[in-house]
Amino acid sequence: MNTRQAGVLLHPTSLPNESGQPGQLNEQAWRFLEWMESAGLSIWQMLPLTEPHEDGSPYQAVSAFALNPALLPDGWLDELDEQGFADFLNHPPHWLEDYALFMAIRRVHHLASWRDWPHALKSRESDALKEFAQDHHAAIQLLKKQQYALQARWRKLKESANRKGIQLFGDMPIFVAYDSADVWANPQLFKLDENLNPTVVTGVPPDYFSETGQRWGNPHYHWQAMRVDQFSWWRQRVAAALADFDLVRIDHFRGLQAAWEIDANEETAIHGRWVETPGQELLDALQADFPDLPLVAEDLGIITDEVVALKNRYGLPGMSVLQFGFNGLPDNPHALNEQVENSVVYTGTHDNDTSLGWFESLDEGARQWVMEQLAPITFDKLAAADLPHQMPWPLIAGALDSVARRAVVPMQDWLMLDGEHRMNVPGVAGGNWTWQFDWANLPLELDTKIQALLAQTGRLANSQCE
Repeated sequence: MNTRQAGVLLHPTSLPNESGQPGQLNEQAWRFLEWMESAGLSIWQMLPLTEPHEDGSPYQAVSAFALNPALLPDGWLDELDEQGFADFLNHPPHWLEDYALFMAIRRVHHLASWRDWPHALKSRESDALKEFAQDHHAAIQLLKKQQYALQARWRKLKESANRKGIQLFGDMPIFVAYDSADVWANPQLFKLDENLNPTVVTGVPPDYFSETGQRWGNPHYHWQAMRVDQFSWWRQRVAAALADFDLVRIDHFRGLQAAWEIDANEETAIHGRWVETPGQELLDALQADFPDLPLVAEDLGIITDEVVALKNRYGLPGMSVLQFGFNGLPDNPHALNEQVENSVVYTGTHDNDTSLGWFESLDEGARQWVMEQLAPITFDKLAAADLPHQMPWPLIAGALDSVARRAVVPMQDWLMLDGEHRMNVPGVAGGNWTWQFDWANLPLELDTKIQALLAQTGRLANSQCE
């Protein structure tokens, strides 16, 4: 098997949809797999598939387990296999009942956070939950049908991808939202007070980019409580993710070594503190369940020796982003000459500008210097693949030529799109997570040219090498 792979970063909601709605798991998803196969790409990476809150961010979900119903294609209910659904209910996922109850109650209370629900529902009094479930049986059944239909459709997509030699690469936020079925159903696993409010919240300390740090606001795990049952919640979470994906990225991996805790009454992240977490114990438990431990550590930003040691102890690949690699500083892990084999290299991520947008934002001197760094290692390969020397192709070729075992390029970069097409601008509240491509965006013979570039860099999928 070819150990050097190349792939594309595209969230399913960014698939084309003629109705003007976000992309769905319909024929467009299977068409995308066919395009990937024709281009020789063997990794489809995406953002978390979980159901987001109203801001649309996949990193703040109402459940760490339930898939996003917006991904269901039109007419899905008419195609539901009732016998399959009955079998599903006979052996339901452990999280299903709590999720369906949570979402039904949330909708009845106009999407209010569970902290603002009536006390009996907020504190999960059994009689109140039983009465609510009886009164809203139809709504709860529909929520369960959505999850059954999503799981069945996703399994078919994964089987199709794997038959084509394509791996599905998922994403798991390390923390969960306070307003989620997970915290409501398992308050003992989080640092909450007697009124079920967080005592401390997550974030990162002040740094070069922010003098007040970042206050994310997620509740912190009560790791001592999680130790009691050998991290059962985490093990179930990872098991569910690895049933859906061949490979999973742990977002903010450094939080498994130590996490920045901020008192909940603090408005910024300034007055927080690092608190060590039992990441080694957790990863030992996960490795017992999954000996190969197919995880990727998101290790961007300022990473300590302890975090590096934890990652290396389990042989987990880290990440590098070429857009960060041209500041001229020594030992920059994102620089072209500092890449390592056991890693995933990106031109940019969902939080970056597109590579063309990034390049256009640089001053003339910086643009010239970037091209001088890339030209010697990329121009001959681009010429052989009949691709231009203009951005973003030199950066793409630089990533593909890297020693990193996996290289992933956002779809916007494959399509040579500018900054108007970026997926997310961190710190900006509106206008994110909505980008979609159109098949009309694909230049003529793009798949053939990508395939030729992958052949030049030793990353062509095995099916194309035969």
